[in-house]
Amino acid sequence: MTRRRPSDIATSDLWVAHPQGRIFARAWVPPGTPGAGEGSGGVRASAIVLFHDSLGCVELWRDFPAALCAASGRRVIAYDRLGFGRSAARAELPTLDFVAEEAQVFFPVLREQLGLERFVAFGHSVGGGMAVNCAALFASACDALITESAQVFPEALTLSSIAQAKGQFTDGAQLKRLERYHGDKARWVLDAWTESWLHPEFAAWSLKSVLPQVRCPVLALHGVHDEYGTTIHPELIGGLSAGPAQVEILPETFHVPHRERPEVVIERVCGFLEPVRRGRVARCP
Repeated sequence: MTRRRPSDIATSDLWVAHPQGRIFARAWVPPGTPGAGEGSGGVRASAIVLFHDSLGCVELWRDFPAALCAASGRRVIAYDRLGFGRSAARAELPTLDFVAEEAQVFFPVLREQLGLERFVAFGHSVGGGMAVNCAALFASACDALITESAQVFPEALTLSSIAQAKGQFTDGAQLKRLERYHGDKARWVLDAWTESWLHPEFAAWSLKSVLPQVRCPVLALHGVHDEYGTTIHPELIGGLSAGPAQVEILPETFHVPHRERPEVVIERVCGFLEPVRRGRVARCP
């Protein structure tokens, strides 16, 4: 595969028209890509779709998508969930089924308008749960699933860390920082995270019934020091998925591996995706 540099990557900003409001997306495209969805040597390589975390947005992926695009030779697409970043605001907080609803209500419209006939789902933190749901719901179209620091259920460590983070946002400076990325939606973004996860009824939420519906190859990445979840989560993702799975516990890593150790994450992802691209990883029927 030809080695590309992040500086060679072309970007384009896109808008998706959803009945509930416009959704902002950005695409990173490697130079010389031979046709939509094609990889080097004419072998089809589906786009990698990034699903952000609870306080995230396109801008908070920073330079990771360009580096991933350059290293993998694939298109990379990230989008702001409705209510986040540059996407339209939402009046009400999400329902407690918001993880599954991202796959059921929003992702189908993105797929159609962005021409994502096939895709690789890559989700960070709660975005990992959304990626799991997309891989399950669109099993025949999802070539691979990558989760990073994803949670399978509301572990005690997860909830205590969220409660601690909520307390830190009483400092106005923290909310101001969030406003840099979400504007006047910052308070909504914070409440969508803390009030959902800390709601007593959310304790019953789990991906355990969804994971067996994932038939594609799976890579579950997790930092050994992740402050929002122990390694039980990647172990469950790998163990419960129906397809072939790899679990990678990264040493000296916390909750945001793609920011803390981007070279390692990209190396793991590209090593995982190359046999997928060449059809050397068996899929479950």
